[in-house]
Amino acid sequence: MEKKYPAKTSYGLLSFIFFIFFAPLTPKLISSDLNIDNLWLIVFLLLIYALILHMFLKTSYVIEHNELKIKCGLISFNPIKISDIKEISKTRNIISSPAPSFDRIEIKYGKFDEIILSPKNKLDFSNDLKKINPNIRNNITQD
Repeated sequence: MEKKYPAKTSYGLLSFIFFIFFAPLTPKLISSDLNIDNLWLIVFLLLIYALILHMFLKTSYVIEHNELKIKCGLISFNPIKISDIKEISKTRNIISSPAPSFDRIEIKYGKFDEIILSPKNKLDFSNDLKKINPNIRNNITQD
């Protein structure tokens, strides 16, 4: 059985990243002081932003048998054995992770491992993990 959970996406964060990428170019665009070097820079930044956008919009978490599979754009993380998960909690940690939103949960597994995710429906996601491994300490409650 496979169940897929899309990630929650923060469009405000995406807008902020867009601003950081392209705000420095605004004076050049306004003054029409564009040359071939600036055009190549814009194309390069657009390609990088497109990859970031793809990562944000194509992040998902899949529960398949006894594994949690995490895909973030073109990147696939090593599967996590659900039997190794010890705890699920909300977090405000902003560390880089396959979580394209600031509405995040932290999963502790293995001996000292942890990963931060942002499923759209945190409660269903955590409850489905707990169904497979009843020993998980689930600290996610209805908002």
